[in-house]
Amino acid sequence: MLFVPKLLSRSLIALDVVTTFVLGAFVYYATVDATTPSSPTEPRWLSVVATVVIVGPIAVRRFVPLPAFAVCVAGEFAAVVSQVLPWVAMGAPISAMAIVSYLVASAEPRRRSVLALAVAVTSIGTSLVLSRILHGAEEPWSESFYGMAFGTLVLGAGFTMGLTARVRREYTERTATQLTQQAVADERLRIARELHDIVAHSMSLIAVKAGIGNHVAEQRPAEAREALRVIEATSRASLTEMRHLLGVLRSEVDSPALTPAPGPAGIPELLARARSAGATVAEDLDDASELPESVGLAVYRIVQESLTNVVRHAGPAACTVTVAVAEETVRVEVTNDGRQAEQRPGGHGLVGMRERVAVYGGTFEAGPREQGGWRVSAVLPVGPA
Repeated sequence: MLFVPKLLSRSLIALDVVTTFVLGAFVYYATVDATTPSSPTEPRWLSVVATVVIVGPIAVRRFVPLPAFAVCVAGEFAAVVSQVLPWVAMGAPISAMAIVSYLVASAEPRRRSVLALAVAVTSIGTSLVLSRILHGAEEPWSESFYGMAFGTLVLGAGFTMGLTARVRREYTERTATQLTQQAVADERLRIARELHDIVAHSMSLIAVKAGIGNHVAEQRPAEAREALRVIEATSRASLTEMRHLLGVLRSEVDSPALTPAPGPAGIPELLARARSAGATVAEDLDDASELPESVGLAVYRIVQESLTNVVRHAGPAACTVTVAVAEETVRVEVTNDGRQAEQRPGGHGLVGMRERVAVYGGTFEAGPREQGGWRVSAVLPVGPA
């Protein structure tokens, strides 16, 4: 049975039943009416049986399309060859075949449906030829050929409509699958980017402070304890961010209460962590509390990744962090005067920042400065991309 929505299925089945009764009533009236030209001489009950066989498959075509079509083809062949129906009703078998062929083309495998169409067309031609041979006919052969062409045309129209519906359905399903796959890929990229920013920043600070603590543990225990305190605070903050990020992957039942995504309000804490790792940081921060949450998150991550690169690659350096909010844009700039960072082919930091900016249709620049050091600059539109 075709899997269609329940209400839609009921309405369409009811329409098929109504069509069956209307077409059957026409055939029955044409068969039993004594004034109908070329009325058959067979018993009336035989004509009624032929009517049921011809139009009955329409009512069940949604349950068994191919068997229903086979019954229609057999009914058409028997009716035309035996001339059990008057000529005025001979359009009914072709109409029934066309109606059922729609679902055959729409629901059955393509090779099977094309084979069924070929059998039906062959049946139309063969039945007309056998009818002329068995019963004789006064009209010329051209009339039979015209009838064959008309029947094939009607049958082909129903089949083509079903095939078109099938192609459109497959295209819709394929498009929906592609959109779903693209959404999954985008979500994976977003999560990977977030995890990279969180882990790279925290692990860089932890590695630096752990090295310092190990170096001064015996000579300056107080400084070693301060390094451990920074490591503890950094690791706890990173775990909180990761719990927030991974929490969105859980169901609503299992997920914990989530904290808000980081934004510009968290930049001072990033600066404090960078200072604790040995960097000299100057700041020029505008009030960015009115930025959209997604833009604010991008600003936060760009500053975070830039400071991570300063701590990891630039060595003891002085850097300046600027966040300038204008009416339609926000500019983020992080410069340092340390040694140039080595650009590793496998690194994802600059790529991730560039992708964040590209999402909003902004501009991104990163590279060495003429006076030494490194500069990262990004301009993001405040409105939607």
